Amino acid sequence: MRDSRGSIISAFAVCTFIAGFASTHAQVQLPTAIPQTHFSSGQDIVPVYEGWVRNPDGTFAFVFGYFNRNWKEELAIPAGPDNKLEPGAPDRGQPTYFLPRRQAWMFRVQVPKDWGQQELVWTITAHGHTEKAYAQLSPDEEITERFIMTGGNLTLGEDDPNQPPSVSIVQVSSATVGNPVTLTALVADDGLPKPRAARPQRPDGVPQAQTNSVEGRSGLLVTWSEYRGPTKVIFGTEDPIAVTNGRAVTAARFAAPGTYVLEADATDGALQTSAQVSITVKTGAGER
Repeated sequence: MRDSRGSIISAFAVCTFIAGFASTHAQVQLPTAIPQTHFSSGQDIVPVYEGWVRNPDGTFAFVFGYFNRNWKEELAIPAGPDNKLEPGAPDRGQPTYFLPRRQAWMFRVQVPKDWGQQELVWTITAHGHTEKAYAQLSPDEEITERFIMTGGNLTLGEDDPNQPPSVSIVQVSSATVGNPVTLTALVADDGLPKPRAARPQRPDGVPQAQTNSVEGRSGLLVTWSEYRGPTKVIFGTEDPIAVTNGRAVTAARFAAPGTYVLEADATDGALQTSAQVSITVKTGAGER
């Protein structure tokens, strides 16, 4: 579930997001001050409680993201003592591979109808520092599916006819260390919003600037990223991939054996959805 999943924004944009979001929705638990100095590595990770949604069956789902204070370093923190949710099982499907900077709307934890005012706490320890996010069913922290799919864009209402793209991933049958595998996302959409015609050129011949992502969209796009895994996955490209004939294809290469979860975030320029695939990577022939 990522911001086009994306999602990585500057420190200035983080501050802007906090101010606008807190005034109308859940108060995101980020550091009270964003340091002016950008650290490439060595910093901790702040879990973020984004808010909660009502499920059709009467249960609730807490929505979480995170803020990796590092601008370059990516961290692998397995579910367990340093990456846990409480109360209950420490592994509730949270990310175990953390991309740099702000990553919003990453995962959900379902709680029962009778949850009441209990707290669910996500704790992350990185580089010797521990940070926590506290989730509770506070009325002012309720959010909607539409709000999540727009990445927090309040300008698109619930009555907007545009439906989000649907996305699924072709299962990878086998993978070995060092050998690239093909990743294929299958994407369908309702064709909305319609791509707008290019703005007319100014008298000096320079096209007028686009003013928002919908105007500038170039069709369906998919971004691939790593959600879980013991080490970094190398993708064929980190840029958004245009959907062609209902498919967005790239390659992935794995440097170590283990179980990885990869995510495909599909956007139509206004709404975004995601799908995940789990891949077990084995050592290649001749490796130990």
